[in-house]
Amino acid sequence: MNPPAPGRRALLRALLCLAAATVLCPLAGSAPVATVPVLKAGDKIVLYVGTYARPDTDGIRLFEIEPQSGALTAVAGFSGVTNPSFLALHPGHRFLYAVSEVGDYEGKKAGAVSAYQIDPSTHHLTFLNRQSTGGDSPCFVTVDRTGQNVLVANYGGGSIAVLPIGKDGRLAPATAFVQHKGSGPVASRQEAPHAHSINVDPANRYALAADLGLDRIMVYRFDADRGTLKPNSVPFAAVVPGSGPRHLAFAPDGRHAYVINEMKSTLTAFKYDPKLGSLKEIQTISALPEDYHGSSTGAEVVVHPSGKFLYGSNRGHDSLAIYSIDSASGKLTLTGHASTGGKTPRGFAVDPSGRYLVAANQDSNNIVVFRIDPETGALAPTGQTAEVPKPVAVRMMIEPAPAH
Repeated sequence: MNPPAPGRRALLRALLCLAAATVLCPLAGSAPVATVPVLKAGDKIVLYVGTYARPDTDGIRLFEIEPQSGALTAVAGFSGVTNPSFLALHPGHRFLYAVSEVGDYEGKKAGAVSAYQIDPSTHHLTFLNRQSTGGDSPCFVTVDRTGQNVLVANYGGGSIAVLPIGKDGRLAPATAFVQHKGSGPVASRQEAPHAHSINVDPANRYALAADLGLDRIMVYRFDADRGTLKPNSVPFAAVVPGSGPRHLAFAPDGRHAYVINEMKSTLTAFKYDPKLGSLKEIQTISALPEDYHGSSTGAEVVVHPSGKFLYGSNRGHDSLAIYSIDSASGKLTLTGHASTGGKTPRGFAVDPSGRYLVAANQDSNNIVVFRIDPETGALAPTGQTAEVPKPVAVRMMIEPAPAH
C-alpha cells in the first residue's frame, strides 16, 4: 500500500481531527484541548456492541439512543465473525474494526481483525476484509488519530501489531509486530506476557501497551505514516507487582493517563510527558469500597469528555467506580459506586457529549443506559436496557441531525 503524499497526509489529519467527536489535535508542544459536542434536536447517539459469539449469530449489535428522552432502540445485528469482542471506530466514522478473539486463524496460532464500512445513513455494516493479528486471542483494537492504522493487542500471544488502513477502509497485512517477553510474580496469571490493550497518545507520537503479565505499560515510538513501532528511550512504566495492568485512558489535557489494574482492582494515575512519551506514577487508588472483601477484578477505564470525572468497572462487585479528577494534579478522588444493573461488567463507554454511559454486563447478557450528572459525575439508571448475549465492548458516536 502506497502511503499518501506528505501534503495529503496533513490535509487528511486535519479533516479527521475536525470530524472526530472529541478533538485532540494539539500543536507541537502544546496541551490538547478537548471539544465536547453539544447535542442538538434531531441528533442521535449511535452505539455498537461487540460480543462473544459464533459466526452464525449476530456478534456485533447496533443501537440508537434518542438524546432528549434517553430511549434505547435496537436497530440491527451483524454476523459472520467469531468473538468480535472488542471494537474500534475510525476517526471519520466511516469504518469500524473488530477483533476476532480466537487462538487459531487460517491454521496458525493467531487471531484476526475485521474491517467494516459504515453506511452513513443507516449505520449498518458491510464487511470489507480480514487480516491476521500475528498473535493469538487479540482482545483490544484501536485506530490511530490520523485514521491510517489499526493497532491490536494479542492477549494470548503477548504481542502487539500495527495494520495499515487503505483509502477504502480495508486492512493491509501488519507492518509492525512486537513480541513481549518476561513474566510477573503471580504464576497463575502472569506466567508469560499478556498484552491487554494498546493506545496512541493524544499527539499520535507514542503507542502505550498495557501488559497484564509483565506489570508494565510498554511505550513505543509510533510512526503513523509508516505504520511502525520502535522502542522508546523510556521503554516502560511499572505498576505495583501483581497488579495486572489492563486498559489505559488519557485525560483530555494530554498530560495525565490512567490505568485500571485487573488483578488488584486499582487505578493508577500517571503524569504523562508528551515529549518523552514517559509516565510517572502519582497515585494508586482502589476501585472497590473499603468494606468490600469479595472477589472482584477491574476491567475498563474511561475518562469523561469534560476531563472532570473517571469511571472504572468492577467484575465481581458488579459496579462502576466513580472518581473526580483534580484538574491541576490529575489525582483521583473516589466519590461513589453505581451498580451496573447486571453481572460481570466488561466494557462501557460514555457518549461524546458526556450525557450518557452505557455498560455491558457479560454474564447477565444485557446492556444498561445511565444518565451522567454533569456537575458530580454521578450515574443514574435511565431504565433503558437491552438483552445482548455476552456483551463485551461498547463504542459510541453522534449522528448529527440532517441539515435543512
